[in-house]
Amino acid sequence: MIFAIDPGNEFSAYVLLDDNLKPMGFDKCTNEALMNKITELFLFENIKCDVAIEMVASYGMSVGKTVFDTCVWIGRFYEAIRRYSNVNPTFIYRKDEKMCLCHTMKAKDSNIVQALVDRFAPDTPNNGKGTKKDKGFFYGFKKDIWQAMAVACTYHDMYIEKGEF
Repeated sequence: MIFAIDPGNEFSAYVLLDDNLKPMGFDKCTNEALMNKITELFLFENIKCDVAIEMVASYGMSVGKTVFDTCVWIGRFYEAIRRYSNVNPTFIYRKDEKMCLCHTMKAKDSNIVQALVDRFAPDTPNNGKGTKKDKGFFYGFKKDIWQAMAVACTYHDMYIEKGEF
């Protein structure tokens, strides 16, 4: 299993994937709610899984308060997961997601979503979401959850499939 986080300064998204990369759980929630979810999963339910967190990288541009707040939350998530599971989360950088999933640094969010749809739900309407009556692979996904899925898939491809530890 893989637990992956797309962190934000106030809200973050996560996915929990089974060994076949099928979503078992996902949400976009407040960072405090995600801390509660981490406690629930790793301390009380004692799940065993790999963990990946998207990490902020500097490309020479100045950044503001929200980026630094996101960095604080990344550290808090990392420490909570480490404390409750003895797993050291792996940091995944956005450039790795772009190259792994789209094979170009010019990829945007829409390209990443399309790469995920092509991989897991090809030839399906509505980006593989389906309908309430006929739920697709990505039913319930929204913007930041797609990015958490990208973090998980990049982790899987780089570290589980290729063994780049």
